[in-house]
Amino acid sequence: MYLHLGQSTVIRDRDIIGIFDLDITSQSYRTRQYLSKAEQAGQVESATDDLPKSFVVCQKKGTGEQKVYLAQPASGTLVRRLER
Repeated sequence: MYLHLGQSTVIRDRDIIGIFDLDITSQSYRTRQYLSKAEQAGQVESATDDLPKSFVVCQKKGTGEQKVYLAQPASGTLVRRLER
């Protein structure tokens, strides 16, 4: 199954490690530090032109390549899409 994050970004559900609310989790120093390091490593990709509300951490099976997607839909919306 695939999850549409916005614009033309679609990811496989089996690659998803976690879906997080950006407003809540960005209050944590560790989360801000993680996102900053991921951005410096070139692992962050934006799936929106608007202000993102969530981020999705993925790791490709086999290669171990990690990617962080910034998305417009709220984390709850993305979870509901996966449950369908």
